[in-house]
Amino acid sequence: MYGDPALPPDFVALPYANPDAPRGGRIVQGEVGSFDSLNPHILKGRVPWQLRFLAHESLMGRSYDEPFTLYGLLAESVEVPDDRSWVEFTLRPEARFSDGSPVTAEDVLWTYATLGTVGHPRYQGSWAKVDTATKVGERTVRFTFNTRDDELPLILGMRPILKKAQWDGIDFAESGVDVIPISSAPYVISDFEAGRFVTLKRNPDYWGDGVVPYMNGQANLDEIRMEFFTDGTAMFEAFKAGILNTTRETNAQKWETSYDFPAVQSGDVVKSVIPHQRPSGMWGLVMNTRLEKFRDWRVREALITAFNYEFINQTVNGGDGLPRAASYFSNSILGMRPGPAEGKVLELLQPFAAELPPGTIEGYALPQGDGTERNRRNLRRALSLMEDAGWTLQEGALKNTAGETFGFEILLAAGSNEWSQISDIYVATLERMGVDVTVRTVDSAEYKELTNAFDFEMTDFGRGLSLSPGNEQNLYWSAQAADTEGSRNLMGMKSPAAEAMIAALLTSESQDDFLAATRALDRILTAGRYVVPIWYNPVSRIAHARQLKYPETLPMYGDWIGFQPDVWWYEE
Repeated sequence: MYGDPALPPDFVALPYANPDAPRGGRIVQGEVGSFDSLNPHILKGRVPWQLRFLAHESLMGRSYDEPFTLYGLLAESVEVPDDRSWVEFTLRPEARFSDGSPVTAEDVLWTYATLGTVGHPRYQGSWAKVDTATKVGERTVRFTFNTRDDELPLILGMRPILKKAQWDGIDFAESGVDVIPISSAPYVISDFEAGRFVTLKRNPDYWGDGVVPYMNGQANLDEIRMEFFTDGTAMFEAFKAGILNTTRETNAQKWETSYDFPAVQSGDVVKSVIPHQRPSGMWGLVMNTRLEKFRDWRVREALITAFNYEFINQTVNGGDGLPRAASYFSNSILGMRPGPAEGKVLELLQPFAAELPPGTIEGYALPQGDGTERNRRNLRRALSLMEDAGWTLQEGALKNTAGETFGFEILLAAGSNEWSQISDIYVATLERMGVDVTVRTVDSAEYKELTNAFDFEMTDFGRGLSLSPGNEQNLYWSAQAADTEGSRNLMGMKSPAAEAMIAALLTSESQDDFLAATRALDRILTAGRYVVPIWYNPVSRIAHARQLKYPETLPMYGDWIGFQPDVWWYEE
């Protein structure tokens, strides 16, 4: 995106991959929930999330040690003009699908058109910016754009490539477990039972072995198995019993107190802590501003203020707890700076000053509690904000002038034990304020249906953000996404200012301009007060069998997509 890639043309492997890693062994991972589809590229159904990455390949591969940098995978070369108005990809002649058939330009063009029209909404925004898609050589395709968007050549380089012939006469958008998509990836689905497990086996005839430097040191394991459980407790017991041989632990207190079982004591299970340099992202309880009750920023600020963060953090995580997600890009160079907006950030925000909520330009920080269970000062401030918004305490309940009681429901998926604990403490506080609040827990299938349709009032929210924000920001925060079922704009925000900042970061010609646009966007999101923020993990905690190993050199992103199981190996 900016400047040159870090690796030279003759690089041997990614810096965080071990090209000498042995091949063989298996990893068995757990997931809470269920699945009823094996096609991760459509809106319908619940899919094991890792299938999108492990079972499919793209024209180019992302380096998780360099923001905004891609290297050749299915494509042997890429050509982009200075104005980035088009991009050409030339396929490697060796590229093959798992059935041995060649990956062709026709497969690429069909895949892009299909994903862009009937595929998951995440693909459709970028496809709308493609004016023409044509074959310009035996193995070369060109995409010409109708919109200035400097990230588009990279975005199009990361689309999964499917086999056109497989889908003749089949409704792509309606497929589930009846069709296993054929791809060129090193892993193929060898066995599954809907809702219970999926097994991926390494293809011994994988076309990229010894051909693609990007893949050296990756896909070392012979088998990847994903087991599904009704809740986190059952999954942890399965790990202790040896059914799983790796698990991620997100609860800091549990990491310190519950990982003392015999396999840990004997050294058969290793506890690894993986640091990272990526943004905090945003984690918390999101308010659905499509509903009238959440449209007033003062109501949202009151609910954030009433959340007894310090007490909840210590109760759930123990000790000093975990750091709070202070903004969407905190913990990184992209995060908004404290105090009033200055310089280029101020210039970008100034045209929208009249419509932005207080704190966006002046500076906004999350309210801090006193650490006690009662948290009286913050409760008084929360009640004052609700009163300013037209809700007063009457006979023990918050009511408006029409006599309506303020209340809402928190929707959670079954098995989310940590969210249940957080919500129970929060509910107790809200009830003392006179808020009529309930928690409803549903199974994972119903939860997905309800959140896809935005049929909730408040629900748990997690959005991991990268060091290279781009087109995906429109899927998260744009007005179009707010009206598109299945999008990730759960809060339903519609902010012309946010969309202007996204446009600015997509057309930034320098790193300074890009930083200013991202920091301005961070201010708009944070001061918009859409989410009651909780904590983020500055490290990842992975417990695993001692035979499972990873390189000493860690990627900038740490434990992220592309790390486990991608560059891990099994060694006795």
